[in-house]
Amino acid sequence: MLRIARTWFIAALLALTLSQVSLAADIYDDAVAHPGRLANDIKRDPVDKPAEMLRLAGIKPGMQVADFLAAGGYYSELLGYIVGPQGHVLLINNEAYDKFSQDSWKTRIEKQHLTNVEHRTVDFANMKLGESTLDAVVMMKVYHDLYWVSAEDGWPKVDVNSVLDQIVKALKPGGVVLVVDHSAKPGTGSSAAQDLHRIDEAFAQEDFESHGLKRVARSNVLRRPDDARDEITYKGPMVGKTDRFVFVFKKP
Repeated sequence: MLRIARTWFIAALLALTLSQVSLAADIYDDAVAHPGRLANDIKRDPVDKPAEMLRLAGIKPGMQVADFLAAGGYYSELLGYIVGPQGHVLLINNEAYDKFSQDSWKTRIEKQHLTNVEHRTVDFANMKLGESTLDAVVMMKVYHDLYWVSAEDGWPKVDVNSVLDQIVKALKPGGVVLVVDHSAKPGTGSSAAQDLHRIDEAFAQEDFESHGLKRVARSNVLRRPDDARDEITYKGPMVGKTDRFVFVFKKP
């Protein structure tokens, strides 16, 4: 009996140890805990929960990933750590997003020695992403901007169908698109993108699926039921407090 108990105890201890090793080896948490990350990024982590987002999307070492409208590259840096030296990250901005970020992406790439992260400034009319070149695309709180128009900010009307077609074309079969955005009130379609920088999640799902993708995952980890969805998202009292939907779409 003593021998059986001892054997059981050793097996249980081994299982616990392996479990702890597995948890410690999680590439997403490791990326967030990477030494030398910027202080402002670390402050942002509890709001955006990047490990949960990139884990849901299934980003893996060796992947080719595009961070679409990445601004200063908060997610691009994390993606670079996850995909590793055999992978590649495209930090994609248009001219307006480069200007908005004040080219901070350049300082990030140089300071953090992100040799597998490549910045590109694209024209939405022809982003030159190629065909079947990407394993994943992440669109973090930027999808709604495709429906925003502001001449004074250098943001003309975008041909959204063309942009989404180009993204889908660039995805390899089985490739995924991670979309996180600020929720608008149901039934508002894309209209809230203009004044509130929000978008209706049902509209978003239909938009991506109409381009041949299929929603394969979602998460409620960024939900905020206390958000009435009637205030602007990027300034004022709702910064960091918005209700956000999280979708993962897959190319067949």
